[in-house]
Amino acid sequence: MVDMDTIVSLCKRRGFVFQSSEIYGGLGSAWDYGPLGVEYKNNIKRLWWRDNVHLRDDMVGLDAAISMHPRVWEASGHVASFSDPFTGCSECGRHYRADQIYEAVWNCKWFRAVTKILESPSAKKGEWRAIANWAQSDGKKLAPNFPLKDPKLEIESPTRYPFEGPDDSRFQTFLRTLSHVGASVGNPLGVLCPNCGGAKLSEPKPASLMLETFLGPVKETATKTYLRPETAQGIFVNFDNVLQSMRKKLPFGIAQIGKAFRNEITPGNFTFRTREFEQMEIEYFVTPGTDEGWHQKWIDERFAWYQRYGIRKENIRLREHAPDELAHYAKRCVDVEYLFPMGWSELEGIANRTDYDLKQHSEFSGKALDYFDEETKQRFVPYVIEPSAGADRSALAFLVDAYHEEEVRGEKRVVLRLHPELAPIKIAVLPLLKKNSRIVETAHRICSELRKKWVSVYDDTASIGRLYRRQDEVGTPFCVTVDVQTVGDEKSPADEKVTIRDRNTMEQIRVPIALIEAVMTDLMDGKWSGSAVQVAERKTS
Repeated sequence: MVDMDTIVSLCKRRGFVFQSSEIYGGLGSAWDYGPLGVEYKNNIKRLWWRDNVHLRDDMVGLDAAISMHPRVWEASGHVASFSDPFTGCSECGRHYRADQIYEAVWNCKWFRAVTKILESPSAKKGEWRAIANWAQSDGKKLAPNFPLKDPKLEIESPTRYPFEGPDDSRFQTFLRTLSHVGASVGNPLGVLCPNCGGAKLSEPKPASLMLETFLGPVKETATKTYLRPETAQGIFVNFDNVLQSMRKKLPFGIAQIGKAFRNEITPGNFTFRTREFEQMEIEYFVTPGTDEGWHQKWIDERFAWYQRYGIRKENIRLREHAPDELAHYAKRCVDVEYLFPMGWSELEGIANRTDYDLKQHSEFSGKALDYFDEETKQRFVPYVIEPSAGADRSALAFLVDAYHEEEVRGEKRVVLRLHPELAPIKIAVLPLLKKNSRIVETAHRICSELRKKWVSVYDDTASIGRLYRRQDEVGTPFCVTVDVQTVGDEKSPADEKVTIRDRNTMEQIRVPIALIEAVMTDLMDGKWSGSAVQVAERKTS
């Protein structure tokens, strides 16, 4: 599995994602999608919209406002209860979600260093002593407030290393032992600060995740509202508008893609958890009593969707929420989880929200949000199935899963094996000799024609080998090379053919210029040996 630092480096170097406001030192947990990143993320959103809206006759779309009446958030329960428990370190001032503190320690730099100590020869002579020696040397920078600094201190409890993850009881016991070294430094959580290694963490307290704003020129008289923490409520309050204008019958769904905002306590892991993010949500309205069947159908469909576009089955799984995890509105919830570099984490949640939201908004607004069944002559409030995905998390998951390193002729080749429909650039047109005017003119002409159907680029800024590697690294499925044979010279006439190279296999085929579009159509559909062309030559570059 590739580490997150490698992904972050690739994203900046190749124009996928930049730190927001970087020239001013950046803003924590805020990211800008660069030239390739915006194409890539838009492709994900386009595929999601096509598959869930355009290809279904039971779905419509919506684009609701970010600013909504403040009563919306009172009705939804966000104002009263949308919070997370947080804890703070009195030694370095950092704050963390208390319910995710073990995960934060597991992924922090100082604990990674400690695991290397536990695997070293010095640990065989005494694990706690080896850790204490590390804390007195290299650990001073990574964990300046680490409690165990005396190699002579006797600790009877064994570390029981190796640990299997943040939920491993052995790992948690290890942290509790460290946090209570010395009677005066214990803490109620029994864990150390992920930033400084200190043991002085506070009792957990609730922290609101709502971001307040004011609508009006003068704050004192302005309307206090919130930046929406989810897109779902915009769908619920428009239920009757959509029902009347589109004349839909149950079951039907409303889909929306849009920005949401949460005042996260511990944002991080690159674009995985941020305070500003983009959601891809569906609220699917069904007749009560049919909700469980529809819920399972959506679980199966959403789980298959990620694999359809390249996520390997060993890196994705379903996780059922335990009863004590369920949100107050949920009858059942299942997460689609992906094996990110920091471990298994939520990619999408599919919840059975029952009739909670529509009933709440009916009560608070005084407007009936129900449905009349013409066949049964019954009026009722529909149940809701909600598949809720993140565009940013999806982009990160597809990118991590596509990343591969391999050795080719003694050199490292980095390749993003993105599905062709996800790739930000579909085709790169490359001239073999940039000083040959006929080659350059032909390459530009071919690129112009291909752009009418696919995102295509022309590049002549390096040797052909380096150009291939550059396109491999950004996930371009196919390269078209124009060479001397294509345009001819004084020694031989033009054959009016180009070389098409496959990113994954590096195989090449020679194709007539007149057939490029037909061949590319087959290639984008995964038909390398399509009927549109007779392959004259194959080789690997």
